[in-house]
Amino acid sequence: MKIFDVEILSNDAVAANIFRLILDAPELAAQAKAGQFVQVKISDEFTLRRPFGIASTAGGKVKIFYRQVGRGTEFLSRQRSGERLNILGALGNGYTARGGKVLLVGGGMGLAPLLCAAETAMRNAQCVMRNENPCPLSLVPCPSDVLMGGRNAGEVDFWQAEFRPFAEEIFLTTDDGSVGKYGFVTDALPDVLAKKNYAAILTCGPEVMMRGVAKLAAEKNIPCEVSFEKRMACGLGACLSCSIDTVNGRRKVCKDGPVFDAKEVF
Repeated sequence: MKIFDVEILSNDAVAANIFRLILDAPELAAQAKAGQFVQVKISDEFTLRRPFGIASTAGGKVKIFYRQVGRGTEFLSRQRSGERLNILGALGNGYTARGGKVLLVGGGMGLAPLLCAAETAMRNAQCVMRNENPCPLSLVPCPSDVLMGGRNAGEVDFWQAEFRPFAEEIFLTTDDGSVGKYGFVTDALPDVLAKKNYAAILTCGPEVMMRGVAKLAAEKNIPCEVSFEKRMACGLGACLSCSIDTVNGRRKVCKDGPVFDAKEVF
């Protein structure tokens, strides 16, 4: 974990109030793994940093997605290429390396760390096909499948484009039925699980969604890891603002997570 001063390469809107930020950060990209996050200092005007999941580390660039919801993210959305940001990372624990095909299940902005997982899985699969040693940040030795959900078609269209180079199969749900299956990812998950045998399920998104995913995974006896999204002040485990209850007592999402075994938290 280090503090980096990095250059913004691009900061573009990809959907209504959703932005894709790409940073020139080769050292951070080299050490980060899928499931970890960074704390971004927006400006001196804002005391607290903002936490964002790492969505990609390809080519020495760190990709972040964020939704504009307040003054901090509104300020961030106005930053342009060539400007610089102060980044603390990579923070937290990532997803566990596994063998076999993994199903990634996400909703909304929770798809960001899962994109990094899909990217890493594909990178490792290509290493295996070339008979090379798996990359050091490998996740799984074959491409992942993705089950993604959003409010409407506009909220999943750009995610499809992001995941397509790395996922073997993509399943869609939307709240309004404008694309894919009408309803939530938990409505589609039983059918998806019936089609293939998965070594594990990785999920990130609203807590109620992850709880439903974890329940179905437990019924099928499939290992499941969940990644929590919590408000974080320090990101280092000092302020306790992101603490949650687990079967092993109180845990801090920023330091002990954000990735947990589903059986530990649900």
